[in-house]
Amino acid sequence: MSVNVNRSVSDQFYRYKMPRLIAKVEGKGNGIKTVIVNMVDVAKALNRPPTYPTKFFGCELGAQTQFDAKNDRYIVNGSHEANKLQDMLDGFIRKFVLCPECDNPETDLHVNPKKQTIGNSCKACGYRGMLDTRHKLCTFILKNPPGNAENESGSAKKEKKEKNRKGKDKENGSSSGEAGNHNEIDAPDAVDGDDDDDWGEETTEEAQRRRMDEISEHAKNLTLTDDLEKTLEERVNMFYNFVKQKKEGGVIDTADKEILAEAERLDVKAMGPLILSELLFDENIRDQIKKYKRHFLRFCHNNKKAQKYLLGGFECLVKLHQAQLLPRVPIVLKDMYDADLLEEEVILAWAEKVSKKYVSKELAKEIHARAAPFVKWLKEAEEESEGSEEEEEEEDENVEVVYSPSAKELKVETVKPEKPDNEEDIDIDAI
Repeated sequence: MSVNVNRSVSDQFYRYKMPRLIAKVEGKGNGIKTVIVNMVDVAKALNRPPTYPTKFFGCELGAQTQFDAKNDRYIVNGSHEANKLQDMLDGFIRKFVLCPECDNPETDLHVNPKKQTIGNSCKACGYRGMLDTRHKLCTFILKNPPGNAENESGSAKKEKKEKNRKGKDKENGSSSGEAGNHNEIDAPDAVDGDDDDDWGEETTEEAQRRRMDEISEHAKNLTLTDDLEKTLEERVNMFYNFVKQKKEGGVIDTADKEILAEAERLDVKAMGPLILSELLFDENIRDQIKKYKRHFLRFCHNNKKAQKYLLGGFECLVKLHQAQLLPRVPIVLKDMYDADLLEEEVILAWAEKVSKKYVSKELAKEIHARAAPFVKWLKEAEEESEGSEEEEEEEDENVEVVYSPSAKELKVETVKPEKPDNEEDIDIDAI
């Protein structure tokens, strides 16, 4: 099973994946050790030698490490769970893989043993900078820079050897074996100059527009990554300010789609109704439910969690306008129910338990007491609907659907069972 290289990004379509780390404990007593079974594959996904994350684990755990590159065995002394090492790997990725500017993992390390420096460059945003070399692993990296034969796994050495062999075959003009196989050659065939266009060098308006679109898309992705790494409180505040700007700009009435998109971008969709309640509702909530019904439906439709936050927002509103809204609690709840913003199941579950999450315990009890008539009506309506189901089933037996080619819609007719007349028995053989 693969996981995101940057596990703080929850997007399932995130393009940078790595295998989930597999650890196997071997030996007993003082000789117990943990073999990281797929370290070669994990390291390959991170574009780092497998010795680096293994040594990082040793530094963090204060344990000895062993590398058997020939047999692709990377070992940390002691017994360690895979989940614990996976979490620790996140620390290695943060310090030694992700770009500090854009959080993209497409980076390379540049080691200068003479100057004792480790540089970092990003292929995505062009960042170039220096790593903080205070971590113990940096001493190991300085002594074993990327590309060092000792850092390479056995499988990587085989690949390199095979690649070099193919290169020599090509230089010698060998027609035997795989050298003449087009699919096995790393370098693509030369193409005609007319087809070898690099739009990055073009100066036409179309090329410039394409460049700007790509840059804008890249910037948007960077912003998305940065924002998702913020705390929930920060993201909620960002969403609050976004909606507030729409309201103050006089465009809130038609901004329902944009507001939903921003909530989804910041991963705070469920909490959306809580924020909207604060900004769009006041003591005139009954009129405002009709006005902003579409805005709330985008969040609350088939989303019970969002509906619970809407109830929380309503409680907060009652606190602000107690004199006007406390007596109107049941009718406002019915307005929300009729507008399909709240489902029966959610309201009944809310009514079962008084919570002081949004308001004081005393006010919460008062709100629930005021809501009691509406809740009672809901329960009775539910019981009546259950009781009438049996009757409807009986009626359905006598209902016939009639289709007329000339009619625009189906007609439902009730068919009364015919009373048998005193008809004579017909002798079929006599006909």
